[in-house]
Amino acid sequence: MTTNIKPYKGVAMEGVIARWYAKNTRQGRGFDELAQRVSQIVPAGGRVLEVAPGPGFLSVEIAKRGYRVAGVEISKTFVEIERANAQTAGVQIDFRQGDAANIPFPDARFDFVICTAAFKNFTRPAQALADMYRVLRPQGKALVVDLRRDASKTDINREVDGMGLNWVNNLFTKLTFSTMLLKSAYTEQQIREFLIEAKIPKSHVVTSGIGFELWMEK
Repeated sequence: MTTNIKPYKGVAMEGVIARWYAKNTRQGRGFDELAQRVSQIVPAGGRVLEVAPGPGFLSVEIAKRGYRVAGVEISKTFVEIERANAQTAGVQIDFRQGDAANIPFPDARFDFVICTAAFKNFTRPAQALADMYRVLRPQGKALVVDLRRDASKTDINREVDGMGLNWVNNLFTKLTFSTMLLKSAYTEQQIREFLIEAKIPKSHVVTSGIGFELWMEK
């Protein structure tokens, strides 16, 4: 595999920053809706891995639906927050500290792998995709959801205008997307190149608005 490494790793999600992020993402991210979507794909009682779960809210919602859930997260602080959130919710989740490009689970372990809003931060994206594929069982599926760098200004405006923000927050959010978030994301062409590098035989990319969904199947 060739070396395709992102030079800038971004702000480390540790300590105060991680706890601030956890507090401000508890609501409004559609965790329940996404967990319900997972339940329509994965057989009852199946094994689900979330890569880079952050505070772990999505993993908790999936576990509440009876799935055996695990998570791999590079931030030590986030792992502590994830475990606390799982305990508070009364669910058992195997959260581990580790790198998305070197997932600490054996081959063919999971029926479904999911990664949301984190792929743009991965410094070894092709290797991360390859490792997500490695831990899938035969007929297993993986879903990566994130922003795409080649989203247009019209896409950004349409997305933010639909959030119902006041004019100040509307303007600030548009600037944040265009000057920060999208610049750290990958283009659709880059994503397709990562898939080739990772030697994923069965996949497809769907773009919509400012984001994309990458599906892989074993």
